[in-house]
Amino acid sequence: MNNLFYIIIAILVIQFLLETVLDYLNAKHYGDPVPSELDDVYKIEEYQKSQDYQKTNYRYGLITSIFSLLLTLGFLIFGGFEWADQVARSFSDNQIVITLIFFGIITVGSDLVTTPFSYYQTFVIEERFGFNKSTQKLFFTDKLKGWFMMAILGGGVISLAMIFYQWAGPKFWLYLWGLMTLIIVFMNLFYSKLIVPLFNKQTPLEEGSLKSKIETYAHKVGFELNNIFVIDGSKRSTKANAYFSGFGKEKRVTLYDTLIKDLEEEEIVAVLAHEVGHYKRKHIVFNLAASVLVLGFTLFILSLFINNPEVATAIGVSQPSFHAALIGFGILYSPISELTSLLMNFLSRKFEYQADDYAKNTFASNPLISALKKLSKNNLSNLTPHPAYVFMHYSHPPLFRRIKNLMV
Repeated sequence: MNNLFYIIIAILVIQFLLETVLDYLNAKHYGDPVPSELDDVYKIEEYQKSQDYQKTNYRYGLITSIFSLLLTLGFLIFGGFEWADQVARSFSDNQIVITLIFFGIITVGSDLVTTPFSYYQTFVIEERFGFNKSTQKLFFTDKLKGWFMMAILGGGVISLAMIFYQWAGPKFWLYLWGLMTLIIVFMNLFYSKLIVPLFNKQTPLEEGSLKSKIETYAHKVGFELNNIFVIDGSKRSTKANAYFSGFGKEKRVTLYDTLIKDLEEEEIVAVLAHEVGHYKRKHIVFNLAASVLVLGFTLFILSLFINNPEVATAIGVSQPSFHAALIGFGILYSPISELTSLLMNFLSRKFEYQADDYAKNTFASNPLISALKKLSKNNLSNLTPHPAYVFMHYSHPPLFRRIKNLMV
């Protein structure tokens, strides 16, 4: 065992302890008094239900995180990665084929082991609190589709990464960065057209007063919008959402059918105004550019580690390789990844305030406030999160802070 092995163990344990402490602090706040701005979100029995939901997820999350830690540590300590490497090498001498088989074993095996947990989450916890609308057939069909996409997209990227590595040596990261940047841009443009239809049905928003109000608002703020779609999110969950995707002629707004069911038309337009605010304030372009820059930085750091045989042996693989080094690097890099995530979450919360301000100034604050309250109520959201938990994990500000901002 080299020093990197013990560093990897320390990283995994420290991350687990940090997350456990954060979850504990957050759970201690479940019983805090509700801020006065949110007095009308829940009735007494509804608030108790939201508390039960949060506590149930907290306890279940603790069980799954302990299992995940023990599984990963066991795999490291008892030679799981070495076993996967040997199995992959028994099929071929080609390094690309070995790499694909290795990652196939790790990713599919991990998903199979954790499937009972996600099944329980969906069909017991979410079912108990009235969220689940999925069926067992849909659940497992989604799994198979996910594996198919992972094999095509993930396998393709890994294969090209190996080709670049064999061809360009230490500079392989530049070519891989360029390729993945093209994939990110392509997915931002065509995700709703190519990927979403594999899982959900999207239909154009029908003519009527809602569409007219949306188009009137879009025209008022100079936002060209020709594509408004409704997605059948209700076939999996009662939770509601809306999102904006694409650029130029490919930009579109997608509304969940549950959102249309739960909110009044003015509230839906207010939510849309918030999403338009993200576009107008260039948040989407900024996030895309930031993702590309972070990706480039990550790949550059990877290029410094990939040729170090100790990175591979640190996870128990006796024969140094690209795929073993990639696994080791992924764990070693995770503290830096946490820091970049903190920065991105901080900026995201700032952007949410700006998008709220845009909606307030170009439409109205009251319908957005009522929409946010309804969505929080319907999702049984935690109204009193711990500040440290918000700082580490929230990409959106807590509800009461958003409402305070909207009321100014």
